[in-house]
Amino acid sequence: MRIELATTPGSPERPNEDWVSVTLPASGQGGTVVVLDGVTPPQGEDGCVHGVPWFTARLGGALVELSVSRRDLALAEILAEAIRRTADTHRITCDLSHVRTPQATVVMVRWGAASGTASGEVPGAASEEVEYLVLSDSTLLLESPDGKVRAVLDDRIDRLPREALRTHASADALRNAEGGFFTAAADPGVAVRAVTGSTPRSQVRAVAALTDGASRWVDMFAEGSWTECLALLRKEGPQGLIDRVRALEKSAVERTPVIRWKLHDDAAAVFAEL
Repeated sequence: MRIELATTPGSPERPNEDWVSVTLPASGQGGTVVVLDGVTPPQGEDGCVHGVPWFTARLGGALVELSVSRRDLALAEILAEAIRRTADTHRITCDLSHVRTPQATVVMVRWGAASGTASGEVPGAASEEVEYLVLSDSTLLLESPDGKVRAVLDDRIDRLPREALRTHASADALRNAEGGFFTAAADPGVAVRAVTGSTPRSQVRAVAALTDGASRWVDMFAEGSWTECLALLRKEGPQGLIDRVRALEKSAVERTPVIRWKLHDDAAAVFAEL
């Protein structure tokens, strides 16, 4: 098994709000990947005294612990419980009803989990499944043994009209709202909005998880397909992909001073060959 990960802040003046972890339990019951992309609020407009990095660290830690200790729970159930636990740690000090309360996108992958007992299996035995969950605009890639790559995406935000996201006020009206898009914030009920599924482990050769700061190589700069992105991760590793994104961002701003998107975003990537 080969596992590599990297994360880089968008600016040295700001803390990195992405969070990434890989867990391989000593019990040998497979492993888990968790990747979070914290949502940066307008300055001082989130109703929380702690901030986004505090939130992603606690939500990520809860997701990792539960993914190992509660193999009986599906990933959506784990996300709901992790959100509930995290909210409980600061609901007294912070306004969790604020639309910009600290929140994050989520990608989770768990393999070899005994999340249920398939026909003919011994109760408690590893089901040899790869389970996955994606909430909001981070990306999960699944590579099959024949080299085909499937992107698992929660594309709700991409389906919204661009003008609907042009200002903070209009975007906030669609945040965690019916007809809009969803992130992990303070409401455990959002977990049912995640894109979830599973596939036999024998049908997965490798997985990759990317925050949108790293997936720009494909979905913003169109340097290659998702298949080519996974091949790049295999050859150069997650840091190699992030370095390529940074070079493309620099080249873009050198070509034109007018940039209609955040020049540098926090970027995180994980590549795991199972």
